[in-house]
Amino acid sequence: MTKDLATSSCEACRADAPVLEDKEIQELLSQIPSWRVFEDDDIKKIICSFVFLNYHDSRNFLNKVADLAEKEDHHPEIILEWGNVTVTWWSHKIKGLHKNDFICASKTDALFENLQQS
Repeated sequence: MTKDLATSSCEACRADAPVLEDKEIQELLSQIPSWRVFEDDDIKKIICSFVFLNYHDSRNFLNKVADLAEKEDHHPEIILEWGNVTVTWWSHKIKGLHKNDFICASKTDALFENLQQS
């Protein structure tokens, strides 16, 4: 797990793939400090909200995250509000967290940083 998350690619997640253990989650979470873990119906997920100055920028970011999801073939829950986008990653097939979720979260952070710099 030492490879940089943002430069990694998602792997196909099988229904019998193991969910990450708490120790693995904490190690990966340390690489994406703005994200937090929460449980929803006994399923661990990671969530982060991103703040924007207007609706246009929020929508633009949402579209970039959606494009990322298609590219990685891994799809989050995305909530769009005025000036705010909340992204939640988890692996539906295994009903929990997989390394793919952390890879996509890191790539989501990179998208946000790139938008802030432009």
